[in-house]
Amino acid sequence: MRKIKIILPVIGFLVGMGLPLLSGDQSSTEYRIGPKDVLEITVLNVQDINKLTVRVSEDGKITLPFLQEVDVNNLTKTEVEKKLVQLLDPKWVRNPQVTVFIKEYMSRRVSLIGAVERPGPYELLGRQTVLSVISMAGGLTRDAGKEIIIIRQLPDGESTSLRISIDDLFFKGDPKLNIPLEPSDIINIPVDKIVTIYVFGQVKSPGALQVKKSSLPTLLQAIAQAGGFSDRAAKGSIKIQRKDASGKEIDLTANANEILKGKKRDVPLFENDTIFVPESIF
Repeated sequence: MRKIKIILPVIGFLVGMGLPLLSGDQSSTEYRIGPKDVLEITVLNVQDINKLTVRVSEDGKITLPFLQEVDVNNLTKTEVEKKLVQLLDPKWVRNPQVTVFIKEYMSRRVSLIGAVERPGPYELLGRQTVLSVISMAGGLTRDAGKEIIIIRQLPDGESTSLRISIDDLFFKGDPKLNIPLEPSDIINIPVDKIVTIYVFGQVKSPGALQVKKSSLPTLLQAIAQAGGFSDRAAKGSIKIQRKDASGKEIDLTANANEILKGKKRDVPLFENDTIFVPESIF
């Protein structure tokens, strides 16, 4: 099993590993060819190289009639065309006209998994960042967690985990966190389970509350989400019903008046807790 390093913050990681935020290749708008890409190559009036489909080898080479192996690794489509013209002319073809079409982008892909609308592989056509790839995937789903995890393989074969706060990136708009992606990055947006809290009795909107498990509300927060207390609420004798790990039901009581005055701490709630606010007899 490969060793996983976790290095924070993200920008410190990039600088520490010698990875610039904007490299020359990443800022280019033209795709750079690499291993496993599939190319279609045509040399005008050369039957043996007419819409010839070739796959780039692991060491970045293709094999063509007349030329045998040609290194195309990290070249753009235009650069490959120019290189083939130079290699063919004048030994094999006079004034060759070469066209290259990329049929399959395989070498510069990232994988997007988790809480996005369309998870799957995405090509890095030019410079792509975390936000641009998530946008291509249709954005986050409502059950997305609090962070984005990027798993990146390093040249030495080890892997590194980068963690980015969704709040800081999406809502605070911190541009430093919108980092450029590297080929073979895995971008994971963990799903944050949606759970239910029930609030009944003397509140303005009784019923079930759908909340994220990572951010369960406190007692007063849940009552606020249920519209707040009604005028007839007995705030000093709120009942909370929950089940322990064994499934046994536990009954708790809470005094909202004392919590509001700062005499007692607000009560943290658990998944599937049921809150009942009784009616005041006065």
